Amino acid sequence: MAVREIITYGDPVLKKKASKITVFDASVKELFDDLLDTMYSANGVGLAANQIGVTKMALVIDTGTFENPRVLRLANPVVASSSREKAVFEEGCLSFPGLTEKIERPSVITVKAQDENGEELMIEASGLEAVALQHEIDHLNGVVFIYRMSPVKRMLHNKELKEIKKLGKNKK
Repeated sequence: MAVREIITYGDPVLKKKASKITVFDASVKELFDDLLDTMYSANGVGLAANQIGVTKMALVIDTGTFENPRVLRLANPVVASSSREKAVFEEGCLSFPGLTEKIERPSVITVKAQDENGEELMIEASGLEAVALQHEIDHLNGVVFIYRMSPVKRMLHNKELKEIKKLGKNKK
């Protein structure tokens, strides 16, 4: 288990579609452990594997509380269905430090995935859990949350986006 560096906006890995996990071995469990350690260390709610530079279809979220965590470790997740009803949440992203914006998404979703052992799961989610799952699944498909903003909102955040890009380049 290790805390890994979180990739920030501007790095091409964030635009890559992750590959499906086909072998569920110790390395997959280690990846999930590293994702959780990294997410908790950054005070996040979710993290996708490509945010730590690994282009595998793996994500973690914890939408519970300190006393009652609600941890999901999902491989190969896809949104199987979503409601027509929408919800708007203020979203942030560990790959976009300091940037938040209201994003509209389906309010209820069903996700088909596999657990860390390769067992199939179906998860119905609403509220924060639905938002976090959609956000992280987007990452695995090479879609970052600024693409869910209107062009005008993205333009209003242009200065912040340039600063985040610069911050990422200074890490290298």
